[in-house]
Amino acid sequence: MKKSISSSIVAALLLSTPLVAFAEPVTSKFNLSVGGFVKLDYAYNSENLGNSGGLTPGNGAIPLSSSAAGKQEQSIFTARQSRLWFKASGPDFMGAKTSSLIEADFYGDPALASESPQMRMRLAYGALDWKNTQVLFGQNWDIFGPFIASTVDFRSGATTGAPNNPRVPQVRVTQKIDLNSDNAITLVAGLQDPNQDGNNNNAPANYGAAVNAAGQIMFSSKILGVAPGYFGLPMKPLTVGVFGLYGNSKTAANKTVDSYGGGLYAFVPVLKSSDGKSRAMTMSLEGQVYEAANMAFNTATATTLYDAKAANPSEAKGYGVGAQVIFYPTQELGITAGYGRRGAINYSDYRSYFPAAPAAQVDPGFQKSTTQFYANASYDLNAAVRVMAEYQNMETDYAYTAAANTPDAKGIANIFRVAAFYFF
Repeated sequence: MKKSISSSIVAALLLSTPLVAFAEPVTSKFNLSVGGFVKLDYAYNSENLGNSGGLTPGNGAIPLSSSAAGKQEQSIFTARQSRLWFKASGPDFMGAKTSSLIEADFYGDPALASESPQMRMRLAYGALDWKNTQVLFGQNWDIFGPFIASTVDFRSGATTGAPNNPRVPQVRVTQKIDLNSDNAITLVAGLQDPNQDGNNNNAPANYGAAVNAAGQIMFSSKILGVAPGYFGLPMKPLTVGVFGLYGNSKTAANKTVDSYGGGLYAFVPVLKSSDGKSRAMTMSLEGQVYEAANMAFNTATATTLYDAKAANPSEAKGYGVGAQVIFYPTQELGITAGYGRRGAINYSDYRSYFPAAPAAQVDPGFQKSTTQFYANASYDLNAAVRVMAEYQNMETDYAYTAAANTPDAKGIANIFRVAAFYFF
């Protein structure tokens, strides 16, 4: 009897432990805040885009229309794009405000079933902010390519002229130079992880990569007022500038191969906000163009290297262009339309290493170009709930395929998405 009573007491204490643990609020020695959003996506794809069909392929390659996947439709739900972040602000350092951010979503392993996704680190950085200077270290967005396509598609145009998606370990310094009360120049310089060493698409094994150096020079002006940017969330002034990246690595044959790219960016408030905050009757135009080489790690190029002879690879070169218009007829309703394209530059070089006979090919062909058109509408039911609908057309133009000696084969997908957000 005593043993039974003792066991019951122990069991009761164990069951009460979670309640005891949360009886007092969890606190941090610094000012800590939490936020993020819940996102449910529905997608209909005219082709089967695989386990991650809630978004377009990460390499931009739409399945050939003649393939099995190209003949299948896909209709799926996913909530993996939901996001959680923690922000903290700490003690000052030499006049600088200090802060940190950790952000995660649930796309860690898209091969898993929808009910068991893995958490994935998106951002994790610390920052020191003076009046016009910031030092940031940790994992943040790639410095190359500031344009982000405002799509329901989680890829945000990365494979079609907006190579913004890689989040990489880095250290960067941002310096703002005020020319006067309305105009400023912002300089960004950083060193970041050489992802071409571990995230190559169809490239020979590399080693000995050097860190990438990247930077931006942007001029901003309040002369045109401000208008909504990405997802209608930030209000941005006129901004124009340049950006670039350089790095290198060595192949197995001890040949040094460069990674590099550069481009132009612009954001123009076409219809400015009436008070700097309201979105009603505002419109913005945003876009960028670039050229790059050996930069498939951030999808600026479709592949990294090309050469049928692995001992003598060369940089795969490409270009990208992207543009979008964001229009808010009312504070709650936003309409976006855009275009993006990524293409290969060195066609003749590719063709010399992708001969006509399929048996001689070292790769199933190359992407001549990947293009998208998109249009979406969003409506804010209140400060927390947003609904969106999107149409997207994706097309990949191939030079050759391994299945048959077929020049200029294509993969085309028509995609319809509906999404619901709850921001917190």
